[in-house]
Order: sequence, then C-alpha cells, then structure tokens
Amino acid sequence: MAARWVLHLDMDAFFASVEQLTRPTLRGRPVLVGGLGGRGVVAGASYESRVYGARSAMPMHQARRLVGATAVVLPPRGVVYGVASRRVLDTVRETVPVLEQLSYDEAFGEPAELAGAGERDVQAFCEALRAKIRDVTGLVASVGAGSGKQIAKIASGLAKPDGIRVVARDEETRLLAGLPVRRLWGIGPVAEEKLHRLGIETIGAFAALSDAEAANILGGTVGPALHRLARGIDDRPVAENGPAKQISAESTFPQDLTTLDQLREAVGPIGEHAHARLEKDGRGARTVTVKLRKADMSILTRSATLPYATTDAATLIAMARRLLLDPVEVGPIRLVGVGFSGLSEVRQESLFPDLELIAEDVPATGLPQTLTEATERASAWRIGDDVSHPDYGHGWIQGAGHGVMTVRFETRSTGPGPVRTFPDSTPEIERANPVDSLDWPEHVSELNRYQSSP
Repeated sequence: MAARWVLHLDMDAFFASVEQLTRPTLRGRPVLVGGLGGRGVVAGASYESRVYGARSAMPMHQARRLVGATAVVLPPRGVVYGVASRRVLDTVRETVPVLEQLSYDEAFGEPAELAGAGERDVQAFCEALRAKIRDVTGLVASVGAGSGKQIAKIASGLAKPDGIRVVARDEETRLLAGLPVRRLWGIGPVAEEKLHRLGIETIGAFAALSDAEAANILGGTVGPALHRLARGIDDRPVAENGPAKQISAESTFPQDLTTLDQLREAVGPIGEHAHARLEKDGRGARTVTVKLRKADMSILTRSATLPYATTDAATLIAMARRLLLDPVEVGPIRLVGVGFSGLSEVRQESLFPDLELIAEDVPATGLPQTLTEATERASAWRIGDDVSHPDYGHGWIQGAGHGVMTVRFETRSTGPGPVRTFPDSTPEIERANPVDSLDWPEHVSELNRYQSSP
C-alpha cells in the first residue's frame, strides 16, 4: 500500500459547466441547473453562482433569491451531460485504463505507472491528465491523489476549483485529524449525531478510539471499517463498476417510420441485437422497455414485466412488439430502442406465451404521465429548449412568452452567438437534438448512441 497512488477525478460544477461550454454566452455568468417549478431543486450550480451561496440540492427558489436577477436558470439536459461524461472518461481511460466511475462527473483511478512514484511525479501526471481533459473536451477537472480512495476523494475536494492536491504519506494523518467527522466516507447524519453526542467531532477524535469502542458506537461491522479509514488505512481496490442494470440496443432511421407495420418490422433486429447482449451477459430479464423518439425529438417509453426472468428471444421480442404505439396516432418515429432490465441469474423459459401483459406509459423522466400530457408538453416552448433554424443553425431559447420567443444561436464551437426574436409559431424554428450543441462531429457514432440511450 505504501507504493500505491489512487486518483480521484472530479469535474468542476459539471452540469453548469457543460451548459457554459455548449452555450458560450453563459460563460462567466451565474448558472443554476435544475427544476423550474415551485418545488424545483438545484442539480448544478456554476462557481459564479456559488459565490452568492447557491449550491446543489438547494431549493431553486432559495438559490434564485440568493443570486438575484443575474441568475440564469436552465432545466437539466441529461443526454448532453451523458455524452460529455462519456467523452471525459474515454479521454481519461487513454491514460488510466481502469476507472471506477461514481457518477457522471467523478471517478477513481489507480495508474500502474505511479506505483512507487514520488509526489512530484504524481503532481506532473495529474497536471498532464487535467490538461488533456481540457484540450479534448473544454471542461475542467480537479484531481486529488493519495494512498487510497478516502484520501484521494478528500484531496480532490481540497483541490477545487480547477486544481490538484497530492497528499504525501507523512501528511495524511495530520490532514484527516482536523477534518469534521462527517467528511469520513460512510459517516451519514445518523452516525454523525451518535458521535457528536459523545463529543467526537473530528476524524482525529474518532481515530483515537479503539476498535472495540468504534464497534460499540457504530456497530460491529461498520464501526471497525470506518475506524480503519479514520486512521488512514484504506486498501480498497479500484475496479470497474458492477454488472449493468439494463441491457439495450437502439437504432435511428434515415427516414421516419410512419406505420405500425414498419415499427414491428424494425423492432425485430433491434430486439435481437439487445438479446445477443443479454445472452453474453448470462442473465435473464423480466422487464422489457420500448423507447420511441418522435420526429419532434420528444420521447415515449413503455414497459411491461413478466412474472419470471427469461432469455427466450421470442418471448422478449414479442413483448416489445406489443408495447409499440401506432405512429398514425402519436406521430412519426425516428428512433426505436429495446431495453431489458430486471436482470436475474434465475431464468425460466416462457410458460405462458399468451400471458396478458400490462404496459404502462412512462416518459423519459420515469414519472407517470399520459400521452396527452406528453404531447402538450412537447408542443410548448420553454427556456432552455434546443432549436434549429435553416439560416441561423443551432440555438437555444433564452426567453418565451406572450406569443414570442428569443433564441440565442450558438454551440460549443461558435463562441457567443447572435440573438433573434421570433413569433412562437414561426415554422422555421424546429426542435433540435440537444447533443448537437456539443458540436463534436468526429464522435458522431458515440453521440448517436448516447442521444438514444434509455
């Protein structure tokens, strides 16, 4: 362990940074990403908004009040963050092949070439890695390095924003000792309260306990494990994430599908492709989901669940076909996806081929919603929507209401773009794929995969 260096990569203000990357006018401005309704919550806050006290998980109305009139509030664009995340991590994997991804914007790595390296070499490695991420993606990462995951994660927090923190072996104990006990990985509100009641407020105070005392306070399993982390003992390996929770395949068509027969025919090979992945995975699936992306870029998904897990292709693909919606009723379809979830090692062949399957309409957010509500939502312009115009190109709506909309035409590569105002019924304005705002044409196949993932 003495020769080991673990890195924790954390993208700075990731959601807001991606918005500023793809919408250059927002660079340097206080951006809040999250729910726009009365109960909306901040999903991401730029550093320009954090100076006012805004932060993630804060009620949006509170964040807006703190930032004031200069706040730019935008709805999340998950598909864009997904594509940006994948490109960041693919870039990192060129240097650090094995990554343990924690979320869109953070991951652990343990570069083999740093084993036994000194702090200066680790610093240089992290600087080169950060520079590569910035050059390839335009996004900023902070990196922490230490003997294990615990120290590395704490170090990256200390490095923010836009920095590097390498924690030497002889300073680990001193660094941990002065931190609030809540900073210890695994200490939540309940454990924190228990420790505070006993006067234990720092990691150093917790580390000073015996294993028996830690076990008595926090339990026989959790207590000693956290006590080891508090003393800087962290030999947990860095490993790729566990098995996928869903296996899927999808395809975008050169021409929109306009009949149910066309959809049924298309689902066959897509379902077979997903089934081949399922067979390779070795587990059976209980739930089938069909995703339909309409010509206007809105998404409809439907799912149904069997009472058993199976790998039978005929059963799974037949279920997918039953979930399809008629394009005559919902509109032309440009993309079809088939996903299998509820994965289990326990598999059973189809015993009830004529089983009455109950399908439920579910939008891309996973929240119950009727088709009528989905259609109405798709037809209304809102701030943050991606649009396109035949003359001005890709843009986003900065303001909408009273029969007009204001559109800023720009992408990652254009720099701050011009703004134009149109009647909201202008036929030349069409909904656009949000991923196009990244303008990474050299990664078209990757973008297509992510813009269509469930």
